[in-house]
Amino acid sequence: MASVSPSTSTSSASASTRAPATPFKRAMSLAAGWLADRRLPRPLREPLFRAYSRAYGVDLAEVRLELAEHPSFAAFFVRRLRDGARRWNAAPGVLPSPCDGTVQAFDRIEKGTILQAKGRPYEVRELLGGVGEDIELEGGTSWTIYLSPRDYHRVHCPLDAELVEARWLPGARHSVAPKVLLARPKVFSINERVVMRLEGADGPLLLVMVGALNVGRIRVVGVDAEQSGPLAEPRRLALGDELARFELGSTVVLVAPPSSGARRWSTLVELARPIRMGEPLARLER
Repeated sequence: MASVSPSTSTSSASASTRAPATPFKRAMSLAAGWLADRRLPRPLREPLFRAYSRAYGVDLAEVRLELAEHPSFAAFFVRRLRDGARRWNAAPGVLPSPCDGTVQAFDRIEKGTILQAKGRPYEVRELLGGVGEDIELEGGTSWTIYLSPRDYHRVHCPLDAELVEARWLPGARHSVAPKVLLARPKVFSINERVVMRLEGADGPLLLVMVGALNVGRIRVVGVDAEQSGPLAEPRRLALGDELARFELGSTVVLVAPPSSGARRWSTLVELARPIRMGEPLARLER
């Protein structure tokens, strides 16, 4: 498995599913994971990681460790950032992005559906897989953020909250690349994923991490897959605390129920524009 911080407890999503990956895709994913986890000879690490970074546009100036200190490709993929590389917007009523990526979609929840990509609606309850059944979602808002190979692949908590549930949902291993989503419906609700419920001062926020082709591992800090479901002891998180990470992949979908009173979420970003973790994603307005 990929190298992790000794102080970080992690877990991974199951590969069995009601919508299983094909044997070929599963074999590809297992092979990619095996290769990504191989320990590289130290002299090869820097040139290989620099070549990858040139190909995908990774900003090496913000990487915390020296390149040769990452023992494998998997370790480099989940690289940590230098202190101060991201800044969090803590203004009242502002929801910052929990991750780096590109905003693929934002949408009001109407008739129980949200958008996967241009004109591709799917059922929000299918995506959530049973998490938040007690929450009224109609009239709420969703945001879909795609993480490309260049992006920082750790996901951080976008508010002061408690993590009260983390549910692993087995599924397929379809690619989540934007061009694939236009051709294949409902990828997010059939792919392997982890659905997390955060409870903050303004109510619940649901955060879904969707796995993808090749490895597709999802780790949640402090939670094991055997604990899938409501947590016996909620985990308290401050704005900006690390929540989870992708090991090759993928997409984050945020689902916010309708706000109380006359306030509603106003999205502060444009479609297809990159966003960095901590930057304002949406704001509550009257």
